Amino acid sequence: MNKKIGYGIALILLLLAPFGLYPVFLMKLLCFALFACAFNLLIGFTGLLSFGHAAFFGGAGYIAGYALRSLGLPMELGLLLGTATGALIGLVMGMLAIRRQGIYFTMITLALAQMIYFLCLQLRFTGGEDGLQSVPRGKLLGMVSLDNDLILYYLVLAIAVAGFALIVRVVHSPFGQVLKAIKENEPRAISLGYDVDKYKLLAFVLSAALAGLAGSTKTLVLGFETLTDVHWTMSGLVVLMTLAGGLGTLVGPIVGAVLIIALENKLGDLGSWLASSTGVEWFNTIGESVTIVTGFIFIVCVLLFRRGIVGEIVALQQRLSRR
Repeated sequence: MNKKIGYGIALILLLLAPFGLYPVFLMKLLCFALFACAFNLLIGFTGLLSFGHAAFFGGAGYIAGYALRSLGLPMELGLLLGTATGALIGLVMGMLAIRRQGIYFTMITLALAQMIYFLCLQLRFTGGEDGLQSVPRGKLLGMVSLDNDLILYYLVLAIAVAGFALIVRVVHSPFGQVLKAIKENEPRAISLGYDVDKYKLLAFVLSAALAGLAGSTKTLVLGFETLTDVHWTMSGLVVLMTLAGGLGTLVGPIVGAVLIIALENKLGDLGSWLASSTGVEWFNTIGESVTIVTGFIFIVCVLLFRRGIVGEIVALQQRLSRR
């Protein structure tokens, strides 16, 4: 009951948020929150550390952007095609990597993701280093123009909420319980008769599809897609979001995504404000040092908050309830 009340309050705040904050920034937060939740479904509930999620996120963004700009497809079909692309890449990558475990699985996903990166760099339709530019937002159901940021925000919010609800449903389903069993004790799950590789592959494809949906939606919001989204650093960024927020918790990746993306976007504004207020030009370099700040957050989480922000809060509540 408490969780439902919390979700309800969060939804009300999100519905009111664009009247006080910049809608495009909020939409970017929602896209990365969905991306982090998709990644957490794989590592937090299945125990598979993928370093190739940038391939699903960015690859789907390129396909969705190309479908909207060059093929002239409706917005709904563009997002659907991007999501299907993420799922297809996940299926191929999963079939090649899923039989390996530990660091071998991680390195295979990283190598395959880098192959996608070089394809995006070389293929003509992606725009190479210039990226895919001028992607139109189109119309919702062919009638409602999405050029209005407020209308698009509520569409992105609906997509993010639907994606999160799907993840919650999967986690609490019998399928999700098997995934947890595989994470906790894979040999015992095998001894109980479960086809472990099949379950892990299904989780991998589902996570890839949701990551593809997040990447497609981000391309729709910003109107462009670049190589940054398919580079291995994007995979590292989503790992950081999940660890900072709370690995294996439902809300943790959302908190981590908000923290990291807000830092990336607001450090530059803070540096400019300090430079203009004090007259010290050095403060303008603060925005360029965001990687140092995120690295510091990662170190703090590893040393002091190993469960992440939400994980530590949950653990504290459990200790207090026992007392």
